[in-house]
Amino acid sequence: MKGSKPPGWMIASLVTLFAFLGGIWGPAASGVAAASGEDDLRASLRTFATVYDLVEQNFANRLDPERAIYKGAIPGMLRTLDPHSSFFDPRDYQLLKEDQRGHYFGVGMKVGPRNNKTLVVEVFTGSPAYRAGLRPGDVIVSVDGKSTEGLTTPEVADRLKGPRGTLVKVEIMREGNPLPLLFEIIRDEISRKSVPDAYWIRPGIAYLYISQFNENTSREVDENLRRLGEHNIRGLILDLRGNPGGLLSEGVAVAERFLQKNQTIVFHKGRASAERSYVAKRGNGGYRYPIVVLVDHQSASAAEIVAGALQDHDRAWIMGDNTFGKGLVQTVYPLSENTGLALTTAKYYTPSGRLIQRDYTGLSFFDYYYRKNSDVKNPNDVRMTDSGRTVYGGGGIAPDEKVLPPKPTRFQIELRRKYAFFDFTSKYFGRRDKATLPEGWEPDETLLAEFHQHLIEKGVSFTEAEFAQHRDWIRTELKREMYATAVSVDAANRVAIEADPVVAKAIDAMPKARALLENSRKLIVRRLAK
Repeated sequence: MKGSKPPGWMIASLVTLFAFLGGIWGPAASGVAAASGEDDLRASLRTFATVYDLVEQNFANRLDPERAIYKGAIPGMLRTLDPHSSFFDPRDYQLLKEDQRGHYFGVGMKVGPRNNKTLVVEVFTGSPAYRAGLRPGDVIVSVDGKSTEGLTTPEVADRLKGPRGTLVKVEIMREGNPLPLLFEIIRDEISRKSVPDAYWIRPGIAYLYISQFNENTSREVDENLRRLGEHNIRGLILDLRGNPGGLLSEGVAVAERFLQKNQTIVFHKGRASAERSYVAKRGNGGYRYPIVVLVDHQSASAAEIVAGALQDHDRAWIMGDNTFGKGLVQTVYPLSENTGLALTTAKYYTPSGRLIQRDYTGLSFFDYYYRKNSDVKNPNDVRMTDSGRTVYGGGGIAPDEKVLPPKPTRFQIELRRKYAFFDFTSKYFGRRDKATLPEGWEPDETLLAEFHQHLIEKGVSFTEAEFAQHRDWIRTELKREMYATAVSVDAANRVAIEADPVVAKAIDAMPKARALLENSRKLIVRRLAK
């Protein structure tokens, strides 16, 4: 039995995409070579159409044309190019635009899968869901009267989104409540800050975290530093750990506010892309406080541009682990039917000229993304910072000081694997009408005893010696999780940061950042005086 014919726009989109990649509408070369290349492409497209038709007519199951093309043909072609060129189907393209804009319309919470159900993982402070009283741990039973049974987490998330001012009815099951609870929520614009509130982590030392680079990042950095009073800063910890990157323009804008006017931030060039340099147009406004930048293996793209620029100009002491090594420029091309193509068109280079991109030849995508070698460097790509320090390309940004978080113990892994803190918090507040905590609240011995009993009831494997050894860590994790429910996600993150041993080492490293700044200034002055 024949499958359904693919919509005309789908085949047209595919042909358009293939033709675009093949250069049919690009600058024409003269003579036989151009004609031959076009003939080869047309022959390939005819072969694809023949294969598709055979699959459609003869495959054992009915063919889903959207899946065959969006999830098969196009991604399969792009995988032959590089790890970062990618195709966005309508849903993914919409999510990409939401990430770049830093806002969307919905109820304002993060959901996730658990035991074939979708539950609330995080409620954004001040959002409609927050004001309505939803909590982490709530299991979503239905949306607008339609059961979530059998739906994937993305499908549930899509149902929660909708136009601003519209009503959505969310039915949930909550720990400690025998009957479901119904919440009527008015959707609103949900802003996702890429820069949570900066704060003083020590007298004179400010802490600022950037989660990604979207359209609002540089403005949020400016607002936070202005709120703290930048003239009062004697040292800054700029945390880029886990930052996957984002918009180049915003990475450039963040880097330039810490550099001097006209200093190079990054440049890129490619086969069909002319070399272009980005320089600091406004400069740092005279602020020259020392900076420690925290990075790890998940710091990528625009985060690496910022770290690389500050390192090459000796403006910051880079601490942590080697960054991911993603230095390929993707240009996003809108296509028909709300789809898009992110195509690699150039490569990024730091101000000293080192390539950020890690080598991916001969590697599977799994090895490239998940099996890290944190000490990769290209011995043929040796460069110098402004003051003459040696740096290498070809492996992301290597830190000036390598500092890794302590490896979790068996006990810590077991508690996280069993969602011990999340489940306990859901149970603790599920028995209460309101999820509130008094100001300055800290876990006491009574709460630790309740948590100990919770672990036993849940069948978590541990010894009394392990529990005693990790008592301080348990207090911190309980405080963080309970703050996330009863206070705010930002307050919970601050609890985690203040207990983070890597952040503590960054505070201790501030004199190194200050010495780097002073020494580089002296060396540059001497060099200019010769």
